[in-house]
This record gives sequence, C-alpha cells and structure tokens, in this order.
Amino acid sequence: MATENRAEVTWKGSLMEGSGTIHDTSSGKIGTQEISWKARAEDRHQQTNPEELIAAAHAACFSMALSHGLAQEGHAPDELDTSATVTFVPGEGITKIALTVRGRVPGIEAEEFAQAARTAKENCPVSKALAGVPEITLDAQLER
Repeated sequence: MATENRAEVTWKGSLMEGSGTIHDTSSGKIGTQEISWKARAEDRHQQTNPEELIAAAHAACFSMALSHGLAQEGHAPDELDTSATVTFVPGEGITKIALTVRGRVPGIEAEEFAQAARTAKENCPVSKALAGVPEITLDAQLER
C-alpha cells in the first residue's frame, strides 16, 4: 500500500534576504521550523535547513533497511546507531553524504554486518532518491 507524506513551506522574499517557515507536515511532529539561506549556507546552528532534514531522513531510512536486512538473515540487531552527514556547497548543491553506523548485532561476523550495511545503503528508498549525489560513503562497524 502506497503512503503519501506532505510538508508545507511558506517563503517570503528573495533567496539571500528572504526567509521561510515549514509550517505543516503530515504527522505534525516536525512542528513549525524557520528556514533561511543564512541558516543553510552560513550559520547552520540557528535554524534547520533542507540538508539537515535530508540527513535525518537518510539516517532513519538506512537504519530501517539495515535492521530489516539483518533480521531477514536471522540477526535482528540489538541496536544500530546511525549518522548521516550531508555536505552542501553553495552554487554546487549536495556534494557528499557520509553514512556511519555502529551496530550491536548478536551472532554475526564483522564482514556479514558490513555487507548488510552496503546492501542497505544501496537499497533504502532515500538512498535511491539521492542517487544523483556525487559521493555517498559508508563506515559500518560491528561493536561487541
């Protein structure tokens, strides 16, 4: 069954001087978020920005895909800690995404975990949506 998710944004003014607001999403869980070019390209710690939201989406999707793949192989994870770092270069766009995952998975060897992580990176829907990004790296480590 297909699902649809929605986000609504209002933007006022030019790119450099203007600002916007994410004001409604399907779940209502993101809440109102202010956005601006300055927050995106210069002072990213004052407001959220599209790349931060993409990073969150990618880390979440990858974690779900990896968890599913591991469970299908009989190795449901105890815990996966994933981060995604999205590099944005003004004038160029998103140039790199670095995925890092640390997993506690009983009964699996490090290479099996690394292979499952590579498969998840290639097949999670957000990775597929971001296929145009020039570089997506993966650092997967099994912890005991």
